[in-house]
Amino acid sequence: MQKETFDRSLEKLTKQEEKVLRLFLEGKDDRAIAEVLSCTQENVRAHLANICRKFTLTENVDNRGCSHRDELITLCFKFKPEWVAPPARKRVGYPSLEYPNGRVPLESYFYLSQNNIELYCSQAILESGALIRIKAPKLMGKTSLMSRIFAEAKKKVEIRTVEVNLAEADREKLDNSEEFLRWFCTIVGERLELEERLTEHWKGSSERRHGCTTYFERYLLSQINCPLVLGLDEVERIFPYAVAQDFLTLLRLWHEKAKTMPIWSKLRLIISHSTEVYVQLKATQSPFNVGKPIELSEFTLEQIKTLAVRHSLGWGDSQVEKLMMIIGGHPYLIRLALYHLATQPVSLEQLLRLAPTEEGIYRDHLRGLLAILRQDADLLKAYKTVVTASSWVELDPMKTYLLWSMGLVKKQDNKVMPRCHLYNQYFRYVL
Repeated sequence: MQKETFDRSLEKLTKQEEKVLRLFLEGKDDRAIAEVLSCTQENVRAHLANICRKFTLTENVDNRGCSHRDELITLCFKFKPEWVAPPARKRVGYPSLEYPNGRVPLESYFYLSQNNIELYCSQAILESGALIRIKAPKLMGKTSLMSRIFAEAKKKVEIRTVEVNLAEADREKLDNSEEFLRWFCTIVGERLELEERLTEHWKGSSERRHGCTTYFERYLLSQINCPLVLGLDEVERIFPYAVAQDFLTLLRLWHEKAKTMPIWSKLRLIISHSTEVYVQLKATQSPFNVGKPIELSEFTLEQIKTLAVRHSLGWGDSQVEKLMMIIGGHPYLIRLALYHLATQPVSLEQLLRLAPTEEGIYRDHLRGLLAILRQDADLLKAYKTVVTASSWVELDPMKTYLLWSMGLVKKQDNKVMPRCHLYNQYFRYVL
C-alpha cells in the first residue's frame, strides 16, 4: 500500500473507528478500549473488523476480525509511526523510536557502525598496555562507541571493565589534585567491588601522583587476575583545572610503564574527550596526544537511508540528499531530524525551513555553539568571516584548528567553509 492509499483509507474511518484505532495502537486490549469508550467488547471487535476491511486487510470471520490486528499495526507503523506506542510496536517486533539523547543503548535498532570502528578498537584494546583516545565534537557518538568497545572486547577474552565519567567529580576536587586522585582511586575500586584501602597504600607517598600509582600497582591491579579496561569519559571536564597536568601526566606514565612492567600491562585505557574545550584553552592541539587516536566521521548517504528505513520513513535518495544538503551527515543532527519526522506531523520541507531558527529542532544545539564562540571575540569574528563569504576562506591556522575542532567548518588544504548550510544560515543571522 502507498501512503496516498493509506491516507484515503484513514479518511474513510468514522470518528468512533478512529478512536478505536488510536486506542488499539496505544497497546490497549478490547476490554480497556471498551471501558474508555463506554461500549461493549463486541462493539470494539466489530469496529476493528471494519477498520481492517477499510485498509483492505481481509477479515477472518472465524476470529471475529482479530486475525489481522498485527498487520494493522504493521501498516500503521509504516505510515503513522507516531500513533504506534511501544506495547503495540513490541507486539509485532518493532522497536520503540528512541529520542536521540546521550548514549545509544547497546541493543539499539538505531545505532549504526562507522567503518567497523568498534571491531578495530575492540581488537586494539586487547593489546598489552593499549591506549585508545577518542576525540570529536559533542554529540558525535564518543560515549556510545566506548560502550561498544567494552562489549566487543568482552566477547573475545575475560576482562574487567570500569567506566568513569570525569564530569562526576565535584568542582572542589578539580581544584585540588590530591583530593581528585583519591576520589579517582576510590571510584575505580568501588566499581571493581574492592574494599577501599587508600589510607594503607597512600601513606608514606611523598608526592600525590606517586600515591595514586602505588594504589593501582600494589592494590587495584594486584587484586584482579585479568586485564582491566578503564574507560574515561568527558575527560575535557578537567582540562581547564589544576588537576589536569597531574592526571594526564599520570596516564602517560602508566601507559609507558605498561611497556616494561607486567603488572601495568594489565591496564588498558580508553580516553574520550570533546574538542570544543580547545577554544577555552586556546589550544592548537589536543592537551592529551598519546595512544591511538580515533576520530568519528559523519554518516554517509547510504547510512542515512538505512536510518530512514528504521524510522519507517521509506525515503529514497532525493529526500536524504535534501536533508544532507542542510545538515550534512552529523549523527545527532540526522537522528534528531528523523525522530521528529517519524513522530510529529511535520514535513521534511517544514523541518528544514525552521531548522536555523529559534522555532527549529536544533535551537539548543546552535545556542550552545554560539555560547562557545562568544568566549573568544577573535574566533567569533573569524567565523563571521567564514559564514559571510561566498566561497572557501583562508584563516589564521589556530583559528582554523579551533573552528574545525568545534565541528563548525570543513577544511580543504588551508581553507575552510561552514560545515553545513544549517550553521551557515544560523550564524550568518546571529553574528
